[in-house]
Amino acid sequence: MTAEISPADEWATLDELLGVDTVVDDAAGLVGRVAFYGRCSTEDKQDPETSYGWQRSNAAKFVEPLGGQIVAEYFDVDQSRSVTWERREHGSRLLAGLKNPARGWDAVVVGEGTRCWFGNQFSLTAPRFAAHGVELWVPELGGRFDPRNPSHKMLMSVLGGMSESERQHVQARVRAAMDTQVVNEGRHQGGRAPYGYVAVDGGPHPNPSKAAEGHRLRVLAIDEPAAEVVRRIFAEYLDGSGDRAIAAMLNRDGIPCPSAHRPEQNRHRHRDGWQASAIRAVLENPRYTGYAVFGRSTRHETLIDPEDVAAGYTTRFRRAESSTVVRSRKPAHPAVVSVETFTQAQLRRRGRSAGGMAGMAKTERTRTRGTRPYLLRGLVRCGLCSRKMQAAAIRNGVYYRCLARTLAPGSAVLEDHPKTVNLREDVVAEALNGWIGRLFSRENRDTTVRALAAVQGTDRGSAAQRALLERTVADARERLRRNQAAIDAGIDPAAIAEAMNEAYAAKQVAEAELEALPKNGNVTEAEIYAMIDSFGDVDDILANAKQPSLARLYEKIRPTVRYEPRENTLYIAGSPRVFSVCVGGVQHALVAAFAPQLMAA
Repeated sequence: MTAEISPADEWATLDELLGVDTVVDDAAGLVGRVAFYGRCSTEDKQDPETSYGWQRSNAAKFVEPLGGQIVAEYFDVDQSRSVTWERREHGSRLLAGLKNPARGWDAVVVGEGTRCWFGNQFSLTAPRFAAHGVELWVPELGGRFDPRNPSHKMLMSVLGGMSESERQHVQARVRAAMDTQVVNEGRHQGGRAPYGYVAVDGGPHPNPSKAAEGHRLRVLAIDEPAAEVVRRIFAEYLDGSGDRAIAAMLNRDGIPCPSAHRPEQNRHRHRDGWQASAIRAVLENPRYTGYAVFGRSTRHETLIDPEDVAAGYTTRFRRAESSTVVRSRKPAHPAVVSVETFTQAQLRRRGRSAGGMAGMAKTERTRTRGTRPYLLRGLVRCGLCSRKMQAAAIRNGVYYRCLARTLAPGSAVLEDHPKTVNLREDVVAEALNGWIGRLFSRENRDTTVRALAAVQGTDRGSAAQRALLERTVADARERLRRNQAAIDAGIDPAAIAEAMNEAYAAKQVAEAELEALPKNGNVTEAEIYAMIDSFGDVDDILANAKQPSLARLYEKIRPTVRYEPRENTLYIAGSPRVFSVCVGGVQHALVAAFAPQLMAA
């Protein structure tokens, strides 16, 4: 068998037989079907649509004259270039597509290399493309990347360094400009407004080009209901209460926490009431003085795995050094508290943190819940020092104790305070249960009903609780809707199954609690009589109730119990309320009306 030898290229047949690869200068018609990849970061307020447009146009102009046709697109939005391709949404999809023989493209083109690769990322991703026979076309190279060309490798390494340097320079310039705006103008730099403020329209943007595009300046204005809570927090703290005690008071009064007060700007947080961390954030935020303060926290990029640098970096917010924090020269927005009040609070916090146990002893004590259901946790106070008595299991009994050694050194009550004040839990529970039973007795029933009917209009706790639960249900439904939309868009259901289960569980719990709340704002006297008749023997219910049920009952009633050791007397006080609670395994609409003050020996 003989083959024809072309007179125009007599080496063509021999090169084919020997497997010799010759250099082809003309790349026209060699590109074929390609996938486009681009990336846009919104850190410096880029417009994703504009960024996508020019990158896509650059890629098309680069490959189309060479016979290339873009048949697939991958474009990441709001992704920092420091994030590895595996952790970018569309970048990871493109890498996964390399393994699919039916992907429909044999090359990848980018609009700009510095947009897509950072640091040493190219040296970590290029071998994966080569392993699957996929070419990389980079405009800065003037053609496709050749892994055998040392100049190409060097240039891509330089591009990665340029990308990293460019990002650092942009961050430094933006930070310097924002610092200047805060110091000279007191400008609000965006983000969520602090609890107690709302961001409102402040007129046209001072930058003429941004004003021409319709951008408006945002300034902080007081949200009066929330600002009043902020003032109360500072007042309670300066009065001696600690962070946890203040949080407990606000929860007890039914005041919505920041994430419940403004759920639209706190979608990332749970609406589970006030926490000590929220109180601390309020007390340590200097913007409540009316001055703009910027740079209290800063981004730090740390390796995900120090043993595997290729895994990339993750961003964490940390408290910034004091030297990098800036403050406006003059007030920038209305003040919630005075500079003097805020300064006193900071001096008090530093004094407590520096005083060790002596400093902690000055604070109102509220401990986290343990596994044991102490019936009166946080409700019993010592009549000598007015502090909460701490529950403790001693041998076979439960006691509430107040220890003199935990008082602040030099306290005026130390002289008369016994070393230990003990109060048995069963003594308090017996007296409290007996008194609740007497409220429902035949001779006191009319007084109890009239008291309850008279105070319903002033009880705001139920209304606040209903509003909080309704917001919780709405938020859970919105999360379920977003997750379902993600599944419809092609996300693997297994990847978001846990999130959907959490949202569904939160919705079910909130709906159950809503169902248990009174349907109407007020209950008539006839309805209250009917409730009492449905109880049966209240004394018997309380006597047979289990510890967890009784603990929930007392938590709902929230009586204040003061123990006077000198008199060996309990003083119990409270307010009338209507609520629903499960006692003895049965759901009862219990009604309790506390007298102004009751003495129980």
